[in-house]
Amino acid sequence: MTDERMPQPADPAAVVADPAALPAADASLLALIDRLAALLERSDLTELEVEAGGTGIILRKAVAPVPAASAPAEAPSPMRAADAGSPAAGAASAASALAGVAPADPPASARAAVLAPLTGIFYASPTPGSAPFVEVGREVVVGQVIGLIEAMKLFNEIKSDKAGRVVRVVPENGALVKAKHPLIEVEPL
Repeated sequence: MTDERMPQPADPAAVVADPAALPAADASLLALIDRLAALLERSDLTELEVEAGGTGIILRKAVAPVPAASAPAEAPSPMRAADAGSPAAGAASAASALAGVAPADPPASARAAVLAPLTGIFYASPTPGSAPFVEVGREVVVGQVIGLIEAMKLFNEIKSDKAGRVVRVVPENGALVKAKHPLIEVEPL
């Protein structure tokens, strides 16, 4: 049964090929999906999930499957967190990438971390070109602003719920962060 209020296209592929033939709401939704796909491609993320009202969308990067023959027979022992940034660790991950083996996710750090309260774009400084809110080696106190997350065109100040010395700022400036992912790692004093 067709709805007579909405004309049905003879060829659905023709509608996708000609955005001008789409209603304005559909065209803006497709434009938003294109922008989200471009954002996903520029980021380190493999998946982007967006929900607004009753509509949700999940975008995933295509990943090449790893052949079973190239998988190691024994799982490698997890690296210590202190070795994660060493040149040897970088060489090991590069070697595993060349061998066709995807490097395992780094183990969760034993350090305390301030987590992102929402998903959005992380900014480390209040304005482009200004000093960052926090830097590695500096101290941070509870309630101190550590960055901004832009979500739905609003800039949200993110305040630390931990005190200590900043050991690592996890996301790069301008990177997409997901809720509950670490923003900074701190070492208690």
